[in-house]
Amino acid sequence: MTWGPYWMFYTCETCGLKYKYSLEDIHLPKFGNCPTCKKEGKLVSESKDNPADALDYEEVSAMR
Repeated sequence: MTWGPYWMFYTCETCGLKYKYSLEDIHLPKFGNCPTCKKEGKLVSESKDNPADALDYEEVSAMR
């Protein structure tokens, strides 16, 4: 049984991108880093549920 992903929502203070990582990808060496500029992002929130503005966040996955 799975409960679904647990999301970590970030904002990049360098380029302004909003993005999210699934906690399943915490093994990635650059977990939490911006997929565009590669800098560490600011953690905005975390939740098992998507916030109302979830579509504003780009999903970053292990496939990148």
